[in-house]
Amino acid sequence: MNKVTDLCRELRNNPTPAEKLLWKELRKRNAGGEKFLRQYPIFVNQGYGDKAFYIADFYCAKHKLVIEVDGPIHLLKKEYDDNRDLVMAEWGFSVMRFNNDEVFNNIDAVIEKIMYWCIA
Repeated sequence: MNKVTDLCRELRNNPTPAEKLLWKELRKRNAGGEKFLRQYPIFVNQGYGDKAFYIADFYCAKHKLVIEVDGPIHLLKKEYDDNRDLVMAEWGFSVMRFNNDEVFNNIDAVIEKIMYWCIA
């Protein structure tokens, strides 16, 4: 098994509480019946045999939609996250970000936003 796969497995086995709550809804296909994967590695060939990757908290292949759940650490990583979102957009992916408070305090609104994005 490669190191990226091992890392993804580790992340799936140790979700944050907010990721666990959102996964509980997404795995039941409550977001418009769409299939999501969690802690999914997205690889892109960069040319000359080089590959780059990011691990998406949640990913819907049908819509090339990445969903990120941001905890307090992301307040310190704002520039990194912004750059990552730009790179993902260049690769043809859309990114939705929710913070932990949104997930904990209004999971129904989070699911509704995801569902709306998938049908729009």
